[in-house]
Amino acid sequence: MDGATSEPLGREEEKWREMGTVAVERVGLGFLGLFFTASALLLMFLAFLGGARNSNPLNIIYWLEADTGNIPGAPALSRWTYWQLCAVNSQGKNECGKSYPDYPFDPPSHRNFGTDVNVPSAFIGTNHYFLTSRFMFPFHIIALFFATCSLFTGFLAMCTRIGNWVSAFSAYIALTFQAITTCLMTAVYVQGRNKFNNNGQSAHLGSKAFAFMWTSVALLFFSCVIYCMGGAVGRKDGGYSGREQRRRGFFSSRRSGSLRSNKETAP
Repeated sequence: MDGATSEPLGREEEKWREMGTVAVERVGLGFLGLFFTASALLLMFLAFLGGARNSNPLNIIYWLEADTGNIPGAPALSRWTYWQLCAVNSQGKNECGKSYPDYPFDPPSHRNFGTDVNVPSAFIGTNHYFLTSRFMFPFHIIALFFATCSLFTGFLAMCTRIGNWVSAFSAYIALTFQAITTCLMTAVYVQGRNKFNNNGQSAHLGSKAFAFMWTSVALLFFSCVIYCMGGAVGRKDGGYSGREQRRRGFFSSRRSGSLRSNKETAP
């Protein structure tokens, strides 16, 4: 009798121990995914808001800086951001005027310098740089929206499997649009830097903005993978076999009980 009762107790204890291990793993993975998502969001917002205000640290974030002193009406040094074409003060900080969202990179147009004089010829007569830089802004907003959704659902990821899968899905969409934005950024501003340098006008990329954008892509990738791992924790290979087994066990016990009673009542 003692052996029969100790066996179910042992299985019950093992079951509770397994549940505790799964809970710890899920909380750990959920917290790690949440940390990576929050870090990515911080970098994405810093890159997004660079140049929006003349305050630290936004006044040191930009996509491209070029020597434009020989272009009529242009500042000695010009920096392009999402919000404005900015000059550079004596401290090496952005000096931006009124902010305009989705500010394009299009040197000869009225939106930038409004002249073709001393502007690299590769920028003249093409919409390539204008369109590529314009598409960055809406894609970045979409990435920020889904990354924010992933951040909030990430709190549920520490408790439930469905929270992990929802967070992973949101992080995946954010990763997709952030990767597109970063690739567009890299393509248009690397080309722009090369065109300025080839024209004898020194130019270089904004290291902080580029570092923030590419690092956020990597962080979103890691968070997506970690959330998927959290969703897989505690999943049984047999799917709903446990439920089916319980159902079979219930009916089989009823049948076995009825058979025993029939045998006892039989003459």
